[in-house]
Amino acid sequence: MRRSLHPLGWVWLWVLHLPPAAGKAVDVAHYRERVKSMFYHAYDNYLENAFPYDELRPLTCDGQDTWGSFSLTLIDALDTLLILGNISEFQRVVSVLQEGVNFDIDVNASVFETNIRVVGGLLSAHLLSKKAGVEVEAGWPCSGPLLRMAQDAARKLLPAFQTPTGMPYGTVNLLHGVNPGETPITCTAGIGTFILEFATLSHLTGDPVFEDVARKALKTLWKNRSDIGLVGNHVDVVTAKWVAQDAGIGAGVDSYFEYLVKGAILLQDEELMSMFLDYNKAIKNYTKFDDWYLWVQMYKGTVSMPVFQSLEAYWPGLQSLIGDIDSAMRTLLNYYTVWKQFGGLPEFYNIPQGYTVEKREGYPLRPELIESAMYLYRATGDPTLLELGRDVVEAIEKICKVECGFATIKDLRDHRLDNRMESFFLAETVKYLYLLFDPENFIHNNGSSFDIVLTPSGECILGAGGYIFNTEAHPIDPAALHCCRKQKEEQWEVEDLMQEFYSFKRSKKFNFARTSDQREESSQKDSTDSSPENCKEQISSKRKEKRRTPLLSCPTQPFSSKLAVLGQVFFDNT
Repeated sequence: MRRSLHPLGWVWLWVLHLPPAAGKAVDVAHYRERVKSMFYHAYDNYLENAFPYDELRPLTCDGQDTWGSFSLTLIDALDTLLILGNISEFQRVVSVLQEGVNFDIDVNASVFETNIRVVGGLLSAHLLSKKAGVEVEAGWPCSGPLLRMAQDAARKLLPAFQTPTGMPYGTVNLLHGVNPGETPITCTAGIGTFILEFATLSHLTGDPVFEDVARKALKTLWKNRSDIGLVGNHVDVVTAKWVAQDAGIGAGVDSYFEYLVKGAILLQDEELMSMFLDYNKAIKNYTKFDDWYLWVQMYKGTVSMPVFQSLEAYWPGLQSLIGDIDSAMRTLLNYYTVWKQFGGLPEFYNIPQGYTVEKREGYPLRPELIESAMYLYRATGDPTLLELGRDVVEAIEKICKVECGFATIKDLRDHRLDNRMESFFLAETVKYLYLLFDPENFIHNNGSSFDIVLTPSGECILGAGGYIFNTEAHPIDPAALHCCRKQKEEQWEVEDLMQEFYSFKRSKKFNFARTSDQREESSQKDSTDSSPENCKEQISSKRKEKRRTPLLSCPTQPFSSKLAVLGQVFFDNT
Protein backbone atom coordinates (compact mmCIF):
# COMPACT_ATOMS: atom_id res chain seq x y z
CA MET A 1 0.00 0.00 0.00
CA ARG A 2 1.44 3.35 -1.04
CA ARG A 3 1.81 5.90 1.76
CA SER A 4 1.23 9.55 0.98
CA LEU A 5 1.82 12.87 2.68
CA HIS A 6 -0.69 15.66 2.94
CA PRO A 7 -0.59 17.97 -0.08
CA LEU A 8 1.84 20.80 0.41
CA GLY A 9 0.30 24.22 0.76
CA TRP A 10 3.12 26.38 -0.58
CA VAL A 11 3.35 29.91 0.77
CA TRP A 12 5.44 31.99 -1.58
CA LEU A 13 7.23 34.45 0.66
CA TRP A 14 10.37 35.13 -1.26
CA VAL A 15 10.36 37.55 -4.18
CA LEU A 16 13.56 38.10 -6.10
CA HIS A 17 14.09 39.98 -9.35
CA LEU A 18 15.81 37.31 -11.38
CA PRO A 19 17.41 38.75 -14.52
CA PRO A 20 16.69 35.97 -17.05
CA ALA A 21 13.25 35.93 -18.61
CA ALA A 22 11.18 32.77 -18.34
CA GLY A 23 12.47 30.11 -20.70
CA LYS A 24 15.69 31.98 -21.47
CA ALA A 25 18.87 29.93 -21.16
CA VAL A 26 21.12 30.69 -18.20
CA ASP A 27 24.28 32.57 -19.20
CA VAL A 28 26.84 30.11 -17.87
CA ALA A 29 29.89 32.33 -18.42
CA HIS A 30 28.20 35.27 -16.68
CA TYR A 31 27.35 33.25 -13.58
CA ARG A 32 30.76 31.61 -13.53
CA GLU A 33 32.30 35.08 -13.18
CA ARG A 34 29.72 36.05 -10.58
CA VAL A 35 30.67 33.02 -8.50
CA LYS A 36 34.35 33.84 -8.81
CA SER A 37 33.64 37.37 -7.55
CA MET A 38 31.71 35.89 -4.62
CA PHE A 39 34.70 33.79 -3.70
CA TYR A 40 37.16 36.67 -3.70
CA HIS A 41 34.83 38.99 -1.78
CA ALA A 42 34.71 36.36 0.98
CA TYR A 43 38.32 35.21 0.71
CA ASP A 44 39.92 38.66 0.60
CA ASN A 45 37.90 39.77 3.60
CA TYR A 46 38.97 36.69 5.52
CA LEU A 47 42.63 37.47 4.81
CA GLU A 48 42.25 41.14 5.65
CA ASN A 49 40.04 40.87 8.74
CA ALA A 50 40.23 37.35 10.20
CA PHE A 51 43.48 35.52 9.36
CA PRO A 52 45.03 33.64 11.20
CA TYR A 53 41.78 32.80 13.03
CA ASP A 54 39.66 29.89 11.81
CA GLU A 55 36.74 31.92 10.49
CA LEU A 56 35.62 35.37 9.44
CA ARG A 57 32.89 37.16 11.38
CA PRO A 58 31.44 39.22 8.51
CA LEU A 59 29.16 41.57 10.47
CA THR A 60 31.90 42.79 12.82
CA CYS A 61 34.78 42.40 10.32
CA ASP A 62 36.97 40.30 12.61
CA GLY A 63 37.82 36.64 13.20
CA GLN A 64 37.28 33.78 15.63
CA ASP A 65 38.62 30.29 16.27
CA THR A 66 35.92 27.65 16.02
CA TRP A 67 37.26 24.16 15.30
CA GLY A 68 40.81 24.21 16.69
CA SER A 69 42.86 27.29 15.73
CA PHE A 70 44.19 25.97 12.40
CA SER A 71 43.55 29.01 10.14
CA LEU A 72 40.79 26.71 8.99
CA THR A 73 39.28 28.88 6.25
CA LEU A 74 42.71 29.07 4.56
CA ILE A 75 43.07 25.27 4.54
CA ASP A 76 39.47 24.78 3.40
CA ALA A 77 39.78 27.31 0.56
CA LEU A 78 43.11 26.08 -0.79
CA ASP A 79 41.96 23.64 -3.46
CA THR A 80 39.15 26.03 -4.44
CA LEU A 81 41.85 28.52 -5.41
CA LEU A 82 43.27 26.07 -7.91
CA ILE A 83 39.84 25.14 -9.27
CA LEU A 84 39.30 28.86 -9.91
CA GLY A 85 42.68 28.97 -11.67
CA ASN A 86 44.63 31.02 -9.11
CA ILE A 87 47.96 29.19 -9.17
CA SER A 88 50.07 31.94 -7.59
CA GLU A 89 47.82 32.28 -4.53
CA PHE A 90 47.70 28.49 -4.13
CA GLN A 91 51.51 28.45 -4.03
CA ARG A 92 51.64 31.32 -1.53
CA VAL A 93 49.12 29.70 0.81
CA VAL A 94 51.00 26.38 0.72
CA SER A 95 54.07 28.23 2.04
CA VAL A 96 52.03 30.06 4.67
CA LEU A 97 50.51 26.83 5.97
CA GLN A 98 53.84 25.03 6.14
CA GLU A 99 55.31 27.84 8.20
CA GLY A 100 52.33 28.70 10.40
CA VAL A 101 50.16 25.67 11.20
CA ASN A 102 51.04 23.60 14.25
CA PHE A 103 49.05 20.64 15.60
CA ASP A 104 50.98 20.34 18.88
CA ILE A 105 48.55 22.58 20.71
CA ASP A 106 46.47 22.21 23.86
CA VAL A 107 43.11 22.42 22.07
CA ASN A 108 40.03 20.22 22.21
CA ALA A 109 39.16 19.54 18.58
CA SER A 110 36.27 17.82 16.86
CA VAL A 111 37.56 14.53 15.47
CA PHE A 112 35.04 14.62 12.61
CA GLU A 113 35.56 18.26 11.61
CA THR A 114 39.35 18.08 11.88
CA ASN A 115 39.35 15.07 9.60
CA ILE A 116 37.08 16.35 6.84
CA ARG A 117 38.36 19.95 6.82
CA VAL A 118 42.02 19.76 7.86
CA VAL A 119 43.17 16.25 6.91
CA GLY A 120 40.98 16.27 3.79
CA GLY A 121 42.04 19.78 2.78
CA LEU A 122 45.76 19.07 3.20
CA LEU A 123 45.55 15.73 1.33
CA SER A 124 43.72 17.34 -1.58
CA ALA A 125 46.19 20.24 -1.75
CA HIS A 126 49.08 17.75 -1.60
CA LEU A 127 47.72 15.76 -4.54
CA LEU A 128 47.02 18.94 -6.55
CA SER A 129 50.39 20.57 -5.82
CA LYS A 130 52.09 19.53 -9.05
CA LYS A 131 49.16 20.75 -11.14
CA ALA A 132 49.44 24.07 -9.27
CA GLY A 133 53.10 24.44 -10.24
CA VAL A 134 54.46 23.77 -6.76
CA GLU A 135 57.98 22.34 -6.86
CA VAL A 136 57.37 18.90 -5.39
CA GLU A 137 60.03 16.80 -3.71
CA ALA A 138 61.43 13.54 -5.06
CA GLY A 139 59.04 10.72 -4.31
CA TRP A 140 55.86 12.80 -4.63
CA PRO A 141 52.96 11.92 -4.32
CA CYS A 142 54.23 9.33 -1.81
CA SER A 143 55.92 12.11 0.17
CA GLY A 144 55.70 15.86 0.60
CA PRO A 145 55.27 18.54 3.29
CA LEU A 146 51.48 18.76 2.99
CA LEU A 147 51.20 14.97 3.18
CA ARG A 148 53.31 15.00 6.34
CA MET A 149 51.09 17.72 7.78
CA ALA A 150 47.98 15.67 6.98
CA GLN A 151 49.56 12.63 8.60
CA ASP A 152 50.48 14.64 11.71
CA ALA A 153 46.93 15.94 12.01
CA ALA A 154 45.42 12.47 11.53
CA ARG A 155 47.80 10.95 14.07
CA LYS A 156 46.48 13.44 16.64
CA LEU A 157 43.02 11.94 16.07
CA LEU A 158 44.01 8.29 16.57
CA PRO A 159 43.63 8.27 20.39
CA ALA A 160 39.90 8.89 19.86
CA PHE A 161 39.59 5.44 18.24
CA GLN A 162 40.97 3.61 21.29
CA THR A 163 37.58 2.43 22.55
CA PRO A 164 36.23 -1.09 23.22
CA THR A 165 34.16 -0.87 20.03
CA GLY A 166 36.67 0.89 17.77
CA MET A 167 34.18 3.72 17.29
CA PRO A 168 35.84 7.09 18.02
CA TYR A 169 35.04 9.69 20.63
CA GLY A 170 33.73 12.93 19.19
CA THR A 171 36.42 15.19 20.65
CA VAL A 172 40.13 14.80 21.31
CA ASN A 173 42.74 17.09 22.82
CA LEU A 174 45.47 17.50 20.24
CA LEU A 175 48.20 17.55 22.88
CA HIS A 176 46.94 15.18 25.56
CA GLY A 177 44.55 12.80 23.80
CA VAL A 178 41.01 12.05 24.95
CA ASN A 179 40.03 13.93 28.10
CA PRO A 180 39.13 11.63 31.03
CA GLY A 181 35.65 13.10 31.29
CA GLU A 182 34.90 13.00 27.56
CA THR A 183 31.34 11.96 26.70
CA PRO A 184 31.11 8.59 24.93
CA ILE A 185 28.10 9.75 22.89
CA THR A 186 28.99 10.36 19.23
CA CYS A 187 26.83 10.85 16.15
CA THR A 188 26.84 8.16 13.49
CA ALA A 189 28.42 10.45 10.89
CA GLY A 190 31.18 11.22 13.39
CA ILE A 191 32.02 7.51 13.40
CA GLY A 192 31.60 6.58 9.74
CA THR A 193 33.25 9.54 7.98
CA PHE A 194 36.95 8.63 7.88
CA ILE A 195 37.53 6.00 5.21
CA LEU A 196 38.25 8.43 2.34
CA GLU A 197 40.89 10.48 4.12
CA PHE A 198 42.36 7.71 6.26
CA ALA A 199 42.59 5.15 3.44
CA THR A 200 44.22 7.76 1.21
CA LEU A 201 46.76 8.44 3.96
CA SER A 202 47.48 4.74 4.38
CA HIS A 203 47.94 4.18 0.65
CA LEU A 204 50.22 7.20 0.21
CA THR A 205 52.35 6.70 3.32
CA GLY A 206 52.37 2.93 3.65
CA ASP A 207 51.07 3.12 7.23
CA PRO A 208 47.99 0.86 7.47
CA VAL A 209 46.85 2.12 10.90
CA PHE A 210 44.65 4.89 9.48
CA GLU A 211 42.67 2.70 7.09
CA ASP A 212 42.45 -0.04 9.71
CA VAL A 213 40.78 2.16 12.35
CA ALA A 214 38.41 3.70 9.78
CA ARG A 215 37.31 0.26 8.57
CA LYS A 216 36.83 -1.05 12.10
CA ALA A 217 34.55 1.90 12.93
CA LEU A 218 32.51 1.30 9.76
CA LYS A 219 32.12 -2.39 10.47
CA THR A 220 31.03 -1.76 14.06
CA LEU A 221 28.25 0.54 12.86
CA TRP A 222 27.19 -2.07 10.32
CA LYS A 223 27.20 -4.81 12.97
CA ASN A 224 24.96 -2.74 15.25
CA ARG A 225 22.27 -1.78 12.71
CA SER A 226 18.71 -2.67 13.66
CA ASP A 227 16.88 -5.80 12.54
CA ILE A 228 15.12 -3.77 9.84
CA GLY A 229 18.44 -2.44 8.53
CA LEU A 230 18.56 1.09 9.93
CA VAL A 231 20.95 3.03 12.17
CA GLY A 232 20.14 5.75 14.68
CA ASN A 233 21.93 9.08 14.80
CA HIS A 234 23.78 8.91 18.16
CA VAL A 235 25.50 5.95 19.79
CA ASP A 236 27.62 5.24 22.88
CA VAL A 237 31.08 4.39 21.51
CA VAL A 238 32.00 2.41 24.65
CA THR A 239 28.93 0.18 24.90
CA ALA A 240 27.61 0.39 21.29
CA LYS A 241 24.14 1.21 22.66
CA TRP A 242 22.00 3.53 20.56
CA VAL A 243 21.23 6.73 22.46
CA ALA A 244 19.22 8.52 19.76
CA GLN A 245 17.15 6.05 17.74
CA ASP A 246 15.90 8.36 14.98
CA ALA A 247 16.86 6.94 11.58
CA GLY A 248 17.08 9.05 8.45
CA ILE A 249 19.50 10.39 5.86
CA GLY A 250 20.21 13.79 7.44
CA ALA A 251 22.02 15.37 10.37
CA GLY A 252 24.06 12.96 12.46
CA VAL A 253 23.96 10.20 9.83
CA ASP A 254 24.45 11.81 6.41
CA SER A 255 28.15 11.42 5.58
CA TYR A 256 28.23 7.83 6.87
CA PHE A 257 26.14 6.79 3.87
CA GLU A 258 28.11 9.15 1.62
CA TYR A 259 31.42 7.54 2.60
CA LEU A 260 30.18 4.01 2.00
CA VAL A 261 29.47 4.89 -1.64
CA LYS A 262 32.50 7.10 -2.22
CA GLY A 263 34.75 4.73 -0.29
CA ALA A 264 33.56 1.88 -2.52
CA ILE A 265 34.41 3.88 -5.64
CA LEU A 266 37.74 5.21 -4.35
CA LEU A 267 38.96 1.85 -3.07
CA GLN A 268 37.09 -0.39 -5.55
CA ASP A 269 35.56 -2.09 -2.52
CA GLU A 270 32.63 -4.46 -2.99
CA GLU A 271 31.92 -4.79 0.73
CA LEU A 272 31.36 -1.05 1.25
CA MET A 273 29.01 -0.84 -1.72
CA SER A 274 27.10 -3.89 -0.54
CA MET A 275 26.62 -2.26 2.87
CA PHE A 276 25.22 0.89 1.29
CA LEU A 277 22.88 -0.97 -1.06
CA ASP A 278 21.39 -2.83 1.90
CA TYR A 279 20.92 0.46 3.76
CA ASN A 280 19.41 1.99 0.63
CA LYS A 281 16.73 -0.69 0.52
CA ALA A 282 15.81 -0.07 4.16
CA ILE A 283 15.78 3.70 3.61
CA LYS A 284 13.41 3.34 0.68
CA ASN A 285 11.19 0.89 2.55
CA TYR A 286 10.83 2.87 5.77
CA THR A 287 11.75 6.55 5.29
CA LYS A 288 10.76 7.48 1.73
CA PHE A 289 7.36 9.10 1.19
CA ASP A 290 6.51 10.56 -2.23
CA ASP A 291 10.15 11.43 -3.02
CA TRP A 292 10.66 12.98 0.43
CA TYR A 293 12.64 11.28 3.19
CA LEU A 294 11.38 11.40 6.78
CA TRP A 295 12.80 10.29 10.13
CA VAL A 296 11.63 7.02 11.62
CA GLN A 297 12.25 4.91 14.73
CA MET A 298 15.21 2.68 13.83
CA TYR A 299 13.73 -0.54 15.27
CA LYS A 300 10.07 -0.11 14.31
CA GLY A 301 10.15 2.05 11.18
CA THR A 302 7.38 4.32 12.52
CA VAL A 303 7.60 8.03 11.66
CA SER A 304 9.22 10.09 14.42
CA MET A 305 9.82 13.41 12.60
CA PRO A 306 8.05 14.36 9.33
CA VAL A 307 10.74 16.91 8.49
CA PHE A 308 13.24 17.65 5.75
CA GLN A 309 16.64 18.89 6.91
CA SER A 310 18.86 21.04 4.70
CA LEU A 311 21.74 18.60 5.24
CA GLU A 312 19.68 15.92 3.47
CA ALA A 313 20.03 17.75 0.17
CA TYR A 314 23.26 15.80 -0.52
CA TRP A 315 21.17 12.65 -1.08
CA PRO A 316 20.16 13.22 -4.74
CA GLY A 317 23.84 13.71 -5.62
CA LEU A 318 24.71 10.48 -3.84
CA GLN A 319 21.88 8.68 -5.64
CA SER A 320 23.30 9.89 -8.95
CA LEU A 321 26.56 8.10 -8.14
CA ILE A 322 24.74 4.75 -8.07
CA GLY A 323 22.74 5.55 -11.21
CA ASP A 324 19.36 6.27 -9.58
CA ILE A 325 18.92 9.42 -11.66
CA ASP A 326 15.13 9.65 -11.97
CA SER A 327 14.50 9.32 -8.25
CA ALA A 328 17.33 11.76 -7.51
CA MET A 329 15.88 14.40 -9.83
CA ARG A 330 12.40 14.15 -8.33
CA THR A 331 13.75 14.55 -4.80
CA LEU A 332 16.02 17.43 -5.78
CA LEU A 333 13.12 19.30 -7.37
CA ASN A 334 11.21 18.96 -4.09
CA TYR A 335 14.14 20.55 -2.29
CA TYR A 336 14.39 23.27 -4.96
CA THR A 337 10.79 24.32 -4.29
CA VAL A 338 11.71 24.85 -0.63
CA TRP A 339 14.63 27.05 -1.70
CA LYS A 340 12.33 29.13 -3.89
CA GLN A 341 9.90 29.46 -1.03
CA PHE A 342 12.45 31.09 1.29
CA GLY A 343 15.57 32.03 -0.69
CA GLY A 344 17.50 29.34 1.15
CA LEU A 345 17.01 25.94 2.76
CA PRO A 346 15.93 26.11 6.42
CA GLU A 347 17.75 23.72 8.72
CA PHE A 348 14.43 21.94 9.40
CA TYR A 349 11.31 22.05 7.23
CA ASN A 350 7.99 20.50 8.27
CA ILE A 351 6.84 18.67 5.15
CA PRO A 352 3.08 18.24 5.89
CA GLN A 353 2.77 21.87 7.04
CA GLY A 354 5.01 23.26 4.29
CA TYR A 355 6.87 25.60 6.63
CA THR A 356 9.93 26.02 8.86
CA VAL A 357 10.37 24.39 12.26
CA GLU A 358 10.74 26.60 15.34
CA LYS A 359 14.39 27.38 16.22
CA ARG A 360 15.55 25.74 13.00
CA GLU A 361 14.74 28.58 10.59
CA GLY A 362 18.31 29.50 9.65
CA TYR A 363 20.45 28.91 6.57
CA PRO A 364 24.22 28.85 7.27
CA LEU A 365 25.22 29.02 3.56
CA ARG A 366 25.21 25.23 3.27
CA PRO A 367 26.36 23.58 0.00
CA GLU A 368 24.30 20.38 -0.18
CA LEU A 369 21.60 21.52 -2.61
CA ILE A 370 24.10 22.89 -5.12
CA GLU A 371 26.31 19.83 -4.61
CA SER A 372 23.49 17.58 -5.81
CA ALA A 373 22.70 19.98 -8.63
CA MET A 374 26.30 19.77 -9.86
CA TYR A 375 26.32 15.96 -9.83
CA LEU A 376 22.97 15.70 -11.56
CA TYR A 377 23.85 18.32 -14.16
CA ARG A 378 26.95 16.32 -15.07
CA ALA A 379 24.74 13.25 -15.39
CA THR A 380 21.77 14.76 -17.25
CA GLY A 381 22.58 18.20 -18.67
CA ASP A 382 19.10 19.29 -17.52
CA PRO A 383 18.97 23.14 -17.80
CA THR A 384 16.69 23.30 -14.75
CA LEU A 385 19.79 22.63 -12.69
CA LEU A 386 21.51 25.70 -14.13
CA GLU A 387 18.43 27.71 -13.16
CA LEU A 388 18.78 26.35 -9.63
CA GLY A 389 22.41 27.48 -9.59
CA ARG A 390 21.40 30.90 -10.87
CA ASP A 391 18.77 31.25 -8.11
CA VAL A 392 21.33 30.30 -5.46
CA VAL A 393 23.80 32.94 -6.68
CA GLU A 394 21.13 35.63 -6.83
CA ALA A 395 19.75 34.78 -3.39
CA ILE A 396 23.11 34.63 -1.61
CA GLU A 397 24.25 37.91 -3.13
CA LYS A 398 20.98 39.67 -2.42
CA ILE A 399 20.44 38.39 1.13
CA CYS A 400 23.83 37.41 2.56
CA LYS A 401 26.41 39.77 1.05
CA VAL A 402 27.74 42.36 3.48
CA GLU A 403 30.73 44.69 3.43
CA CYS A 404 33.12 42.14 4.95
CA GLY A 405 31.98 38.91 3.28
CA PHE A 406 28.85 36.75 3.34
CA ALA A 407 26.82 36.21 6.50
CA THR A 408 24.79 33.25 7.64
CA ILE A 409 21.01 33.74 7.54
CA LYS A 410 19.73 33.48 11.09
CA ASP A 411 16.04 33.34 10.13
CA LEU A 412 14.74 32.72 6.60
CA ARG A 413 11.34 34.16 7.48
CA ASP A 414 12.68 37.71 7.68
CA HIS A 415 16.25 37.21 6.37
CA ARG A 416 17.94 38.42 9.55
CA LEU A 417 21.69 37.70 9.46
CA ASP A 418 24.09 36.09 11.91
CA ASN A 419 27.74 37.04 12.46
CA ARG A 420 29.36 33.94 10.97
CA MET A 421 30.80 32.69 7.69
CA GLU A 422 31.77 29.04 8.07
CA SER A 423 34.81 27.76 6.19
CA PHE A 424 32.68 25.36 4.16
CA PHE A 425 31.25 28.34 2.26
CA LEU A 426 34.57 28.67 0.42
CA ALA A 427 35.40 24.95 0.46
CA GLU A 428 32.05 23.68 -0.79
CA THR A 429 29.26 26.13 -1.63
CA VAL A 430 31.30 28.37 -3.91
CA LYS A 431 33.27 25.44 -5.35
CA TYR A 432 30.18 23.46 -6.36
CA LEU A 433 28.58 26.57 -7.83
CA TYR A 434 31.69 27.30 -9.87
CA LEU A 435 31.96 23.71 -11.11
CA LEU A 436 28.29 23.77 -12.11
CA PHE A 437 29.00 26.77 -14.35
CA ASP A 438 32.46 25.62 -15.54
CA PRO A 439 32.02 22.47 -17.65
CA GLU A 440 35.63 22.63 -18.93
CA ASN A 441 37.24 22.62 -15.48
CA PHE A 442 40.04 20.08 -14.99
CA ILE A 443 37.96 18.44 -12.25
CA HIS A 444 35.54 17.31 -14.98
CA ASN A 445 38.32 15.72 -17.07
CA ASN A 446 36.97 12.67 -18.92
CA GLY A 447 40.34 10.95 -19.10
CA SER A 448 41.42 12.43 -22.42
CA SER A 449 44.38 14.15 -20.73
CA PHE A 450 46.56 13.11 -17.80
CA ASP A 451 49.98 13.51 -16.21
CA ILE A 452 52.66 10.86 -15.91
CA VAL A 453 54.87 11.17 -12.85
CA LEU A 454 57.85 9.09 -11.72
CA THR A 455 57.41 7.63 -8.22
CA PRO A 456 59.47 5.19 -6.12
CA SER A 457 57.21 2.48 -7.54
CA GLY A 458 57.71 3.50 -11.17
CA GLU A 459 55.60 5.57 -13.53
CA CYS A 460 52.21 6.71 -12.27
CA ILE A 461 49.27 8.33 -14.06
CA LEU A 462 47.55 11.23 -12.30
CA GLY A 463 44.98 13.89 -13.12
CA ALA A 464 42.93 11.78 -15.53
CA GLY A 465 39.61 12.76 -13.94
CA GLY A 466 37.11 10.96 -11.77
CA TYR A 467 37.98 12.89 -8.63
CA ILE A 468 36.22 11.79 -5.45
CA PHE A 469 35.05 14.69 -3.25
CA ASN A 470 35.19 14.17 0.47
CA THR A 471 32.25 15.53 2.44
CA GLU A 472 33.97 18.94 2.65
CA ALA A 473 34.33 18.98 -1.18
CA HIS A 474 38.08 18.33 -1.14
CA PRO A 475 38.87 16.34 -4.32
CA ILE A 476 40.98 13.18 -4.12
CA ASP A 477 42.51 11.64 -7.24
CA PRO A 478 41.82 7.87 -7.01
CA ALA A 479 44.80 7.11 -9.24
CA ALA A 480 47.16 8.51 -6.60
CA LEU A 481 46.31 5.64 -4.26
CA HIS A 482 48.05 3.27 -6.66
CA CYS A 483 51.22 5.34 -7.02
CA CYS A 484 52.76 4.10 -3.78
CA ARG A 485 51.46 0.55 -3.87
CA LYS A 486 54.83 -1.21 -4.22
CA GLN A 487 56.19 0.67 -1.23
CA LYS A 488 53.15 -0.34 0.81
CA GLU A 489 53.15 -3.97 -0.32
CA GLU A 490 56.80 -4.30 0.70
CA GLN A 491 55.84 -3.04 4.16
CA TRP A 492 52.95 -5.50 4.31
CA GLU A 493 55.32 -8.32 3.32
CA VAL A 494 57.75 -7.43 6.11
CA GLU A 495 54.91 -7.27 8.64
CA ASP A 496 53.56 -10.64 7.54
CA LEU A 497 57.02 -12.21 7.66
CA MET A 498 57.43 -10.97 11.23
CA GLN A 499 54.01 -12.35 12.17
CA GLU A 500 54.92 -15.67 10.56
CA PHE A 501 58.25 -15.67 12.41
CA TYR A 502 56.60 -15.19 15.81
CA SER A 503 53.92 -17.70 14.93
CA PHE A 504 56.69 -20.12 13.92
CA LYS A 505 58.47 -19.59 17.26
CA ARG A 506 55.26 -20.21 19.18
CA SER A 507 54.60 -23.41 17.26
CA LYS A 508 58.15 -24.61 18.04
CA LYS A 509 57.59 -23.95 21.74
CA PHE A 510 54.36 -25.88 21.62
CA ASN A 511 56.11 -28.67 19.75
CA PHE A 512 58.07 -29.73 22.87
CA ALA A 513 54.81 -30.76 24.54
CA ARG A 514 53.91 -33.18 21.78
CA THR A 515 54.73 -36.85 21.51
CA SER A 516 57.97 -37.82 19.85
CA ASP A 517 56.09 -39.13 16.80
CA GLN A 518 54.14 -35.91 16.51
CA ARG A 519 57.36 -33.89 16.91
CA GLU A 520 59.09 -35.92 14.24
CA GLU A 521 56.18 -35.51 11.84
CA SER A 522 55.99 -31.80 12.62
CA SER A 523 59.76 -31.43 12.26
CA GLN A 524 59.64 -32.92 8.79
CA LYS A 525 56.84 -30.57 7.89
CA ASP A 526 58.74 -27.60 9.32
CA SER A 527 61.86 -28.52 7.40
CA THR A 528 60.00 -28.50 4.11
CA ASP A 529 57.51 -25.69 4.68
CA SER A 530 59.01 -23.29 7.22
CA SER A 531 62.36 -22.32 5.78
CA PRO A 532 62.76 -18.57 5.39
CA GLU A 533 62.64 -18.91 1.61
CA ASN A 534 59.50 -21.04 1.63
CA CYS A 535 57.92 -18.78 4.24
CA LYS A 536 58.52 -15.77 2.06
CA GLU A 537 57.10 -17.51 -1.00
CA GLN A 538 54.00 -18.62 0.92
CA ILE A 539 53.42 -15.19 2.41
CA SER A 540 53.96 -13.53 -0.95
CA SER A 541 51.50 -15.97 -2.52
CA LYS A 542 48.94 -15.33 0.23
CA ARG A 543 49.40 -11.58 -0.07
CA LYS A 544 48.92 -11.72 -3.83
CA GLU A 545 45.81 -13.83 -3.37
CA LYS A 546 44.46 -11.48 -0.71
CA ARG A 547 45.37 -8.33 -2.67
CA ARG A 548 44.20 -9.59 -6.05
CA THR A 549 42.74 -7.19 -8.59
CA PRO A 550 39.88 -5.33 -6.89
CA LEU A 551 36.41 -6.50 -7.83
CA LEU A 552 35.35 -3.10 -9.13
CA SER A 553 38.39 -2.47 -11.30
CA CYS A 554 38.40 -2.28 -15.10
CA PRO A 555 38.26 -3.93 -17.57
CA THR A 556 36.74 -7.05 -15.97
CA GLN A 557 34.15 -6.43 -13.28
CA PRO A 558 32.41 -9.44 -11.74
CA PHE A 559 30.82 -7.13 -9.17
CA SER A 560 27.26 -6.02 -9.95
CA SER A 561 28.09 -2.41 -10.81
CA LYS A 562 30.12 -0.54 -13.40
CA LEU A 563 31.81 2.83 -13.34
CA ALA A 564 30.93 5.34 -16.05
CA VAL A 565 33.07 8.21 -17.30
CA LEU A 566 31.32 10.77 -15.12
CA GLY A 567 31.91 8.80 -11.96
CA GLN A 568 28.46 7.24 -11.78
CA VAL A 569 27.94 3.61 -10.88
CA PHE A 570 25.33 1.74 -12.90
CA PHE A 571 23.98 -1.69 -12.07
CA ASP A 572 24.52 -4.62 -14.39
CA ASN A 573 21.28 -6.60 -14.45
CA THR A 574 22.55 -9.22 -16.84
